[in-house]
Amino acid sequence: MSTLDNHALHAQLQRLLDQINTIIVGKRTQVEDSVACLLAGGHLLIEDVPGVGKTTLAHALAVSLGLRFSRVQFTADLMPSDLVGVSVYERGKEAFVFHPGPIFSQVLLADEINRAGPKTQSALLEAMEEQQVTVEGETRPLPKPFFVIATQNPADQLGTYPLPESQLDRFLMCITLGYPDRASERDLLSGRDRRDAIQHLVPVMPPDDLLAVQQAVRQVHAAEPLLDYLQDLIAATRSGQWFAEGLSPRAGIAVLRAAKARAFIARRAYVAPDDIQAVLPQTIAHRLVPVASSGRGRVEQVRAMIEAVPLP
Repeated sequence: MSTLDNHALHAQLQRLLDQINTIIVGKRTQVEDSVACLLAGGHLLIEDVPGVGKTTLAHALAVSLGLRFSRVQFTADLMPSDLVGVSVYERGKEAFVFHPGPIFSQVLLADEINRAGPKTQSALLEAMEEQQVTVEGETRPLPKPFFVIATQNPADQLGTYPLPESQLDRFLMCITLGYPDRASERDLLSGRDRRDAIQHLVPVMPPDDLLAVQQAVRQVHAAEPLLDYLQDLIAATRSGQWFAEGLSPRAGIAVLRAAKARAFIARRAYVAPDDIQAVLPQTIAHRLVPVASSGRGRVEQVRAMIEAVPLP
């Protein structure tokens, strides 16, 4: 484990953010959310139309951290064994030998996850929650760190299977990249291909230092009034006024983890109410369904709820 102090870790973290922002231009907020999700030890879901940089972001993050990267294109005929691996009988050894699948990587990009069937989607559950997989009765640990970045197309596109609630709940954050602004798009049009630029990236934070940052994030302080505020927000989701069903305790813990990561990125040793408000839409909107009478989308309903719940 790295022995670097927080000052050195913050410096590395800033270099990481700066480098990724040279690849994903004009999306500083989304890049920071992605890094915060990783620092909090969670998994990331990116929902957007094809071609806005979802895969490029995942690849740039993996290369910048020096992590082993695997990409799986989810399709309707993808089987769970294609993901976790399979044992094959080898005549020379006169035994079955396990051939690990792409899930045995440190950053797994599950591209267009909602194009695969429910059986394959569910194969990710144990890996994302337990950091291990069970294949043919044997439990096999996954490498550390282990970070899943899944992308999905909007549900109204052809050939998509909505992710079940249990799968959505495993993602700490869900973000949308959106189209670039005019200046950023001009930079993309006039510059070199971003996929080519990734080939010239160098790791700026070794895996051991990433684990050290994740440990430091867990030590960020959350005062009692801050926890009261978080509980007020959780209670509001359960009141029936805003959402059909409220947040689970696991979701509340996820919000706190994400807020601690955001505070650490901002070089603070404590969580502020602003941190909770900044990460709340990304951490809870995908877990909730607005009441039918609201007429708002999930994210808009979360923001309306934030405005209604008083600060501590």
